[in-house]
Amino acid sequence: MMTSIISFGVLLAFALVIFCTIKWWNLRLIGPTPVGLFTFIAILFTSGLDVGLIMFPLAFDYPLYADVATEPAYGFTNPLALEFGFWGFLIWAFYFCAIDPRVGFFKIPVVKLLNNIVIITTCAFTGALFLIYMPYYIAEVGDGETILPAFYIIAFLVILVAVLSSTDIKYVKVLSVASTFLFLALIAFMWINAGMGIGEFASTASNVGGYFANIHKFVVPLTDYHEFYLFWWFAWSIMIGQFTSRFIGGLTTWQLLAALLVIPSIPLALWFSVLYFYHLESIPTAGIANWAMTIVGITFVINSFDSLIRLYTDNLSLTVERWGKAAYVGGNTIVLFVLTLLFQNQWLQIQWVGTVVIALYVGCLGYIAFAKRDALTGITSTGSVPAE
Repeated sequence: MMTSIISFGVLLAFALVIFCTIKWWNLRLIGPTPVGLFTFIAILFTSGLDVGLIMFPLAFDYPLYADVATEPAYGFTNPLALEFGFWGFLIWAFYFCAIDPRVGFFKIPVVKLLNNIVIITTCAFTGALFLIYMPYYIAEVGDGETILPAFYIIAFLVILVAVLSSTDIKYVKVLSVASTFLFLALIAFMWINAGMGIGEFASTASNVGGYFANIHKFVVPLTDYHEFYLFWWFAWSIMIGQFTSRFIGGLTTWQLLAALLVIPSIPLALWFSVLYFYHLESIPTAGIANWAMTIVGITFVINSFDSLIRLYTDNLSLTVERWGKAAYVGGNTIVLFVLTLLFQNQWLQIQWVGTVVIALYVGCLGYIAFAKRDALTGITSTGSVPAE
């Protein structure tokens, strides 16, 4: 059942991307707070990713994808191509920004409430993943498996810092740009730490080509684990699109799609290639390398949180200006930490959230078809329109 739902959702999303790109190819998009291309990509990249990008490949994914005896579905290509396929290129199209201001679907009270519940719960899911896998991230603390009281404190502090960052949009922008540079510095450090030469990197990175040669196989779920990833991306798709669309600085539709697909995929390919070399050569990461990855991973979690907190608090008018800084920080921190604990205990599932998002896609299309078809007739393939 869940496989059918996510397969339908993915195919629907890609069909919408193709339709919007062809119909409004040269339409110029301008958000309410436009920024330069680099800042826009930094906000997109750091808001749309979390600590899993840093820690999952080496600790969990590469060994899983290499074990084709257990998972024969992965046997058609190499682990690096699979990792890139789970995180890069095509799935960034999920964040493609649809035209909503003229339609107003997400301003309908019940839709607005449901959309913001999705945002809040997905935010908490990110916190739960961070908490659950923290023993593996910070292997120097504890036995590497048990969630110690110190890890709950760290998770609470991460949420607190993210809420504080969300109090002013300038903090979100600065942290996004700083995180991008920090991630690039981490790639350089891990490369040097591995003693990898240019030739070795080129040889390792060439494995990414296995993704593009088999790109069609990544559209629908390969396995239950891939299905989990797709639901995860879907849960993020509408809200990250809503948030980042605020910062579009005049890109046309095709330029925006190209930017979404290509630009974030470049650092991802670099990162995964460096980590794949560690996997192939069995290079240990204990010590400084592991702490470096942990610090960058925590920064990514904060980035993900502050973007989503900013989005739902603006949508629901739960702003600092309205409630005061103390109530804003305290209320959001407590609610998100409690929801994080619920996800950690599996009272909530990301698959449920992803299913609600797919329902929102279908509902929006139905609303346009039966009530707002004329609202889009004035949008031509050229000119400009507010992104959201």
